[in-house]
Order: sequence, then structure tokens, then C-alpha cells
Amino acid sequence: MHDAIELARRALPHPNPRVGSLIVSPHGDVIGRGYHHAAGTSHAEILAIADAGAATRGATLIVTLEPCNHQGRTPPCTDAILAAGITQVVVGAIDPDERVGGSGVARLRSAGVIVRTGVEANAVRSADPGYFHHRTTGHPRVIAKMAATLDGQIAALDGTSQWITGAAARDDVHRLRADVDAVLIGAGTLRADDPSLTVRLAGYTGPQPRPVVLGGRVALPKKAAVYDRDPIVFVPSDTAVPDGLTDVVRIADDVVAPDAVVKELMQRGMLHLLVEGGGTVARAFLEAGVLDGAVFYLGGKIAGGQGTGMFTGAFSTLTDAYEVHLESVTALGNDVRIDVAFPTATTEAT
Repeated sequence: MHDAIELARRALPHPNPRVGSLIVSPHGDVIGRGYHHAAGTSHAEILAIADAGAATRGATLIVTLEPCNHQGRTPPCTDAILAAGITQVVVGAIDPDERVGGSGVARLRSAGVIVRTGVEANAVRSADPGYFHHRTTGHPRVIAKMAATLDGQIAALDGTSQWITGAAARDDVHRLRADVDAVLIGAGTLRADDPSLTVRLAGYTGPQPRPVVLGGRVALPKKAAVYDRDPIVFVPSDTAVPDGLTDVVRIADDVVAPDAVVKELMQRGMLHLLVEGGGTVARAFLEAGVLDGAVFYLGGKIAGGQGTGMFTGAFSTLTDAYEVHLESVTALGNDVRIDVAFPTATTEAT
């Protein structure tokens, strides 16, 4: 199953799920491999069966997600599995999509196929959290990523922020980006850091997240690294944008609302958004109630109290502070990763 999960990670076909599949012969040899490339294209099981050719009779299919049993843009995978003469199917996780939800497993079992479910289900869900979150809540998964010193500063007094964390933490950020459809920053981060927002890991050949820029009333800079990657740019209706930007979403209000951004991205099939903006953007998404969680990277440094905090502004009293659920704490060299969940996300699918 771990090999099938790694196959699934080669693409991010949202709004469809990541799926990887293997065909194993009765002698235990892997004879077919496949993964779902994009919505509307062949599913992982179909590609694995085609890769195995005529050797599928009596074989075992290993697949990260329950095979579909409905007609969509492609035929039901259960039909192809039965036609291939596969006698055993090992499933990682049941598909939470209401069109599937166990019906694929039921169809195969009713036809006499031996089906085992729940194999490394947590690992399967961890490989595609955006899909599982969307299918169970009705809205995309939106998480914020912040890097700060131990005393909560994302930049020193002079504005410098490179590098707060070490190599291990920065590599972990790239792995985080590899699982999302888009990475969002504000205009302030665009001007100050000019980030590329790409996945840069040794040997990585998987999908790259789409850059998203959240602008304000001030004109965006004429040059930026993300401009070469067809960013989606959200700005108020009268804000000037550089020539050459082709995907500009103009909002009638003076301020681009986070919930409008999330809704637009969901309509484009994006189910997993990483917010990497500075304190102003992070605070806006938090107050809008669209953040499902956050990943905080705390570097082994102390900057003092005059730098830039993770979330701009201050609460008048502690009772106004946002409650979070602490999910995990992980040491990364001399740094720490803290994962939290926000129980207040409210954006709904329409």
C-alpha cells in the first residue's frame, strides 16, 4: 500500500482524489501500476489494469481509495475490475464521496471478489487531506503556515526574516506545499520577499502548487518571481496590475474578502489552500473563519519584542483570543513544528 500511496502523490488531480494502484500476480510480483493524473482522465485502477495486460486473471488489485461504482466522466472502475478477472482487492480508504461511500466495495463483494478494506487508511487520508476534508465538510481545507522565532516574531525590527528556521524545517515546508493546490500570499510578502512558492526538494517531480496573490489598493510590483507561473491575482476593481498577468479576479469591495477567495478557488476545483502570507493576511483569514488549521514553525532564535508578530493587531482581552486544538508537536533539527486545528471554519460549498 505504501508503494501505491507514493504513486498517488505523483499528481494532484483535484477536484478528483489522489489515487494510486498496483496489480500483483498470484506469485506476488507487481505486474501493473497506475495513478490518477487529472480529472476526466482514466482512473488509477484502469491504468494499472492496462499496464498489466492479459495477466490480470486471478491477480490482486491494491488501490489507495475505494474503486468507483458510478458513471461519471469515465465508466465505473468496478466494471473494469470484474472484466479483468481480478479475484482480490485491497483498499486503503473508503471513498467519502456520497456517490461512492462503500458502494464500490459492495459491488465487488457481491460479484465474489475478496475485498479487504482499511489498509493504511490513515496514511491514505494524510496523502490527500484536501479531498477528504472537502468530501466530509463541503468546503476546501485551508491552512496557514507561519515561521517565527521562539518569541513569536516573523521578522526582525529591520524586516529581515531569512532565515528564521533551519534546513530541516524549510524542507518540511516544501513537503507541505507538495500536498496543496495553491499557495497564497499577500502583496506585502510579494514585495518584501519575492518568493517563488514552489516545491524544491531533491528528486521531486510531482505537481507544483498554483501561486495566488492577494492584493490591495496599492499597485502590485511590476516584476515578481511568481509572475512566471501564471498566478491567480485577487485585487479590488480599481487596483493596477502589471501587464502580462492574465488571471486577475477583480473584487467590487475595497478589500478582498478571504471567504470570496476560498469560494472562487473551490469553484476552480481547488480543495487544499496553503496561506503563506504575513501577519495581516493571516489575521484576515483567521477572523473570516475560513482557516481549518495552521502549521507553525518555531526557529531556535529569540528576536526580542520589537519585531513583527505572526498575527497583526492585538486582542483587548485574553477572552477574545482564538481557541485552537493542539494536534502535534514535531522536532525538526533545532526547530519545532506545531500543528493546530481551528474549530471555527465556516466557509460552505455552494
